[in-house]
Order: sequence, then structure tokens, then C-alpha cells
Amino acid sequence: MGIITGVIGHWGWEVEDYLLDVWEAHRTPIILATSSILICVWLYLYFSEEREGLVALPRQYTVETKRTSPFQLSNPLPTTKPKVVGEKATTVGPKRIRGEIPRQTTQKESPKRDGLEIQVLVFYSSLTGKTEKAVKDLVEVSQEEINGAGTGTCRFPDAQILDLSEIDYDEYFINPPKREDGKAVDYFYLLLLPSYNIDTINDTFLEHLKETHNDFRIDSAPLSNLVGYSVFGFGDREGWPTEEDGYGFQAKEVDRWMAKLTGRKRAFPLGLGDLKMDGKARLLEWSSGLIDVLRMFAQTGVLGDGVRGSGDADESDGEYASDEEEDTETSIEGNEKPTKNKGSIDDVEDLGKMVAPSEKAPLAIDFTTYGKSKPVNIQTPQAKEMVPKTSPTYAALTKQGYSIIGSHSGVKICRWTKSALRGRGSCYKYSFYGINSHQCMESTPSLSCSNKCVFCWRHGTNPVGTIWRWQVDPPDLIFSGIKEAHYKKIKMMRGVPGVRAERFQEAMRIRHCALSLVGEPIFYPHINEFVGMLHAERISTFLVCNAQHPDQLAALKPITQLYVSIDAADKESLRRIDRPLHRDFWERFQRCLEILREKRFKQRTVFRLTLVKGFNIDEAVKGYADLVDKALPCFVEIKGVTYCGTSTSSSAGLTMANVPFYAEIQEFVEALNHELNSRGLEYGIAAEHAHSCCALLASARFKKNGKWHTRIDYDRFFDLWEERGPDGDWTPEDYMGEETPEWATWGNGGFDPRDTRVDRKGRKIEV
Repeated sequence: MGIITGVIGHWGWEVEDYLLDVWEAHRTPIILATSSILICVWLYLYFSEEREGLVALPRQYTVETKRTSPFQLSNPLPTTKPKVVGEKATTVGPKRIRGEIPRQTTQKESPKRDGLEIQVLVFYSSLTGKTEKAVKDLVEVSQEEINGAGTGTCRFPDAQILDLSEIDYDEYFINPPKREDGKAVDYFYLLLLPSYNIDTINDTFLEHLKETHNDFRIDSAPLSNLVGYSVFGFGDREGWPTEEDGYGFQAKEVDRWMAKLTGRKRAFPLGLGDLKMDGKARLLEWSSGLIDVLRMFAQTGVLGDGVRGSGDADESDGEYASDEEEDTETSIEGNEKPTKNKGSIDDVEDLGKMVAPSEKAPLAIDFTTYGKSKPVNIQTPQAKEMVPKTSPTYAALTKQGYSIIGSHSGVKICRWTKSALRGRGSCYKYSFYGINSHQCMESTPSLSCSNKCVFCWRHGTNPVGTIWRWQVDPPDLIFSGIKEAHYKKIKMMRGVPGVRAERFQEAMRIRHCALSLVGEPIFYPHINEFVGMLHAERISTFLVCNAQHPDQLAALKPITQLYVSIDAADKESLRRIDRPLHRDFWERFQRCLEILREKRFKQRTVFRLTLVKGFNIDEAVKGYADLVDKALPCFVEIKGVTYCGTSTSSSAGLTMANVPFYAEIQEFVEALNHELNSRGLEYGIAAEHAHSCCALLASARFKKNGKWHTRIDYDRFFDLWEERGPDGDWTPEDYMGEETPEWATWGNGGFDPRDTRVDRKGRKIEV
């Protein structure tokens, strides 16, 4: 027994020595391995216990998060796993700040707004004290209206005025401030500041805004919880005569950076004014618009279409980089998620590819000859909608920015309207006739047409027919519908960068209606009643017809200006270009010219020549002169075709090679003018608009004392309409307007000098 004990003791000492040697040799890895194992075991036990305490996320599950703006469609989901503590759920781990600006669709109503309080904060900077006085006067005058904008569920307390030189920017421009009493409140920021070419507090403030947006530690849009913001800038036109040369430049920069920091919650366009000239008037206009915005929010909980939180603006100007085309439009009506255009639908109505062949119904075309057509009972039980809401045509048109009114009418905001709102130029109608593009509404009471012109943007995919075979909507429904839809589209421009406040205010009063959007407006059975409603609200009318409906043209009451499309000088060319459905199209065409000749002393009549190289421009001057000699229109507009670049136009024989250069248009205009004068017809080249590739020939009736008077006295026109009625004794000379401005006459380009021409990237182009 003793021997055994001695052996075991000796062996134990050897094992102990061996383990000590191993420890000395491998001490560090052993410690690390043991620590790792212990940490893994601890984590396993911790998360096993955590999962046992978690519950599923039922619908009534709530997460304590920071209060969000009522504009957001939904609160963001928590980025960390929640931990249940009693009956409330809290988040575990640090709060994540997301820099992404979500794409949102139009919100009809805000979330819970009971007891909502909106605090208006007015920031300003001033060196001489003029801006400070203007701000205090503005708040004093507008305070009652601001308070009155509230409702039972939304209250506006007295506005607070803050001097940018006295506040801590971190308290207001990194996150909206918090009330000391802890009550929930939302904020609406107004910033009024002059621009200086010396170092001032403005430079410090701008640098802070820039650094805040670019600071990786915080959200790039930390002020997205604001209800909205707007900026007004004071300038000095004596020091900076133009906006491009610096007038109001610091206010523009503040507006741009605030758009970034708020996620584009520009509630009203940037306003600019000169206190020495029109500053007070511009400031009152700007404040009036803001009151309307606050009142809208109090009633609906949203700022309106086009403002972040209720819908996306359809254009950008450097605030947010985009590879999309500038003129691409996305419908935000309804709750569908905005999507990019795909495929080869380039602009408007290239709908053929979107309609499956099996979905195209056969067209009921009347090929009876002119003179034998019989009246059709358009209210028969078989009458159907021209553009049903369930049709692919309806879906595609609305997606491209059209608003379909009733079953056969439409309205769409013109690109020239958007351009004029941003001070980037107006269309030829302003140069020739004095029509403000931002106050012009483009619409039609009939989407159907009896031609399938090779250069038409619809390419024959819109409804066509020679007789009206659809149900008829009453004119008052169409009239109210197009106005409402147009104003809605104008309001979408409120948050678009570059929109001028004064023009935005003017755009909310329609002064002109161009009945030339899609189809044949004169085809609508109640066109006279519809035009009468427009004139009753002193809205001028320009109607374009395709010279295929002589009966309707003869019955048309006087409008402000009547157009007839003259797309060819002879029968075969007209067949090839317009591709009319009527078998007796040439006879109808000639009859329309005779009717136009009869109307020339009752209203202003216009020939619209669309020149297509290879179709109707080569050696066609004499043929067009014959048509002018027959109808003797008051004006002849010559315009180059616009190619929209789709395969359907290529199949019709039209390519980019068919688009004439403006030099070719000028050459044609001069040749036609020479031909007309050689025949003793008194016409002259009155005006041009090179940007539209368009020129105007006018009758000598509109030349006084050696000066052209192509513009219209619209107030006088409506006075004549009201005093003498549409059948009264009055002539176009009775409402002839002022002299055509020098910049619009032949040889001067015709670009509005009030505006700045830019390229697609927003860079200024020297005119």
C-alpha cells in the first residue's frame, strides 16, 4: 500500500510539472480561447432570455418614437429590436438616423390632428434696419389672419420673430426646437433676409446650413419634421439689375439649402422684392399666399400637391440630382406609387404599344360623302364612353400627366406654362398675341379626331371617327372639371425650385384657354355653350380645328381667335400627311376655307402651317399662296414640325430628317410673303419666335402707322361680347391690341426679355 501511494504521488508531481510547462508555453492563447468561450456562452444565454420575453407585433403594438410631421404617410419602423417593459415597448440600442428622403404619394388627410399647434417662427437678418422693420410690420399686419387660419383641431399661436444674429443655429436648424413645458408643437419657418456683397451674418448662416446637410453624423434632412418653410429675399435692383447678376442671391441660396434640410418642404415659392420699388407689394403677395397655405393645412393636414409630405414635385433644379427627363411627368393623383417612364413612350400619347392588339376594338367609321351625312342621335342607348376609366387609353393618358374630365374631355399643363412660372420663357402666343403662358390652360372637350396625321404625338392611338358616336357630357361638367384639374396642376408647381412667387399668384387666375390639346374640339356637340362659359368668366379662347367639319365650323359662334390647320397645299399631299378618315376630305377642306373667308370680318382667323420636310415644304409656296388667296385669313402661322422620336412615327414615314431647321423656316416665310405680295395680297412678316421655330405673317389690316399690332385687347373683346352678344356687329379691328413689341418682330428672335433662357441643365443660354 505504501508503494502504491508513493507511485501515485510521484506521478502526480510529474503531471503537475507537465501542466505548468504547458501553461508557461501557451498561456496567452489559452486565456483568449477561454474568454471567447465564456463570452459566447453569455451571449447565448442573454439572447435566449430576450426571445422568451418578446411578443409578436400585433396591430395595436406601439413603439415610442420621436413625433413626426403630419405630412408623413406612416411612421418608420424601429431599426432595433424592441424590448417589452410592462405594457409599453421601448427600443434597445442607439437610435439610428436615416438620411434617405422617402418618396411619398399624395396624402388626402393628415393623421390625428386633434389639438395640433403650429408655431410660426419668422427669422430675419438686417444691417440697416429696413428688413427688421419690414418683418415686424408684416407680422403685425398678418398676425390676425395667421391666427384665423386655424380650425377647431389646429391652432396657430402668435408668430415669433427671431434675429439670425442673436440665436443659436443648433437650436433651430439641426432639429426643430422643443417647448420648455413639454407640449407637442409643430413649426413653420419663414425666413426673410436681404442679400449683401460683404461679409455678414448671412454668410455664417449659409455656411451652417451647408455644414449641417453634409455632416455625416446627423441626418442630411434633419428639419424634415417641419410643417413647411418659405423664403423671401430683399434686393437692390440698382446694385444688381438682374437676378442672374446677384439680385437676391443669398435668399436663393438659403431657399436651396432649406429645401435640402427639410426634404423639399417648400410651402410657397421664393419671393423677391426691392424695398425701394415693389418690395412692399411683392411681400404682401407672398404673405397672402402663405396665409392660404396655412389655411389649407389647418383644413386638410397637407400643404398641397407637389410639396414633400403630400406628393413629389415633378421637376428639380440642382437640389436633387436626377437622370430623368425634365419634361417627364408622373401622375400623383390617387395612391399609386410614382413610377418612371419605361420603354419608348417619349412624351405624351404614344399609347399604341401599351394596348394589346386583342384590346383594340374595331373603329366604326362613316365613309359617307360630304353633303349626304345624316344627323346622328348621339344619345341613343348604344352610346358609350369615349375614354372609359377602365381602358388602357385612360390609364396611359393619366400616367403621362393628363387629367380626363368626364368621358371625353381632357386638360394638361403645358411645358411653356411651367417654363413661364420659372422665368425661363413663354411660348409664341405671348410674343405674337400677348398671352401670359403661366395663365394659359390647355384643354379639349373632345379627345377624338377624324385625322391620323403623321406628325401627331398621339399617332392615331386616341379615339378616332367621322361621326360622334359616344355619350355627351354637359358643358358645365367639363368647364368646372378642367378648371379644377388645371388649378390642381398649377398648385403642384408650388414646391418646384425657381418658381416665381408673383407669377404663381397670377397663375391662379386663368386668363386664356387653348382648345388644342388632343383631338378635335369643334367636334363636341355643345362647343358653343362651352365657349360661352369661358367667355362669361373673361377667359379668352383660341380654337384649332383640322378643316374636316364644315357644318360645325359654320355654326361656331365667334371666339377670340379661330385656327384652321393647313398641313398641305394639294389633295394628295393632304391625304399623305393628315391621313383623313373622311372619303371626301378635300371637299370638306375647301368648304372650311370658304367658311373661314366669310368669318374674317367677324373674328380673327388664322392659318396654321406645320412644315414637314419631304412632305409639304418643297416647292409648295405657290400652293399655299393659293389657299391664302381663297380664305384671306387675318394671320398665317408657319411652324416647323416637332418630332417626338417614336417607332410609330417612323412607320408613318416620319424621321428626324423631316424636321426643318429654323433657317429653312425663315427662307420659306420670306418666299411665301414674296408670293403673296406679288399677287397683290397685302401681307407682311409681323413677328417670330425662334425658340418655337415659328413665324407670323399678318394682314395689312393689323398694321397702323407702319407698326404691326398683332396683340389682342382682351378686355375690349369681352366688352364687345357682353354688350353686343356673339351675333353682334363687331370686327377683329375693334379689339386690336397694342403695338407688337420690338423684340418680337421679325429678325429679333421673339424671346421674352423678362425671362432667362436656359438649357436642360438649368444653365443660362446667351440669346
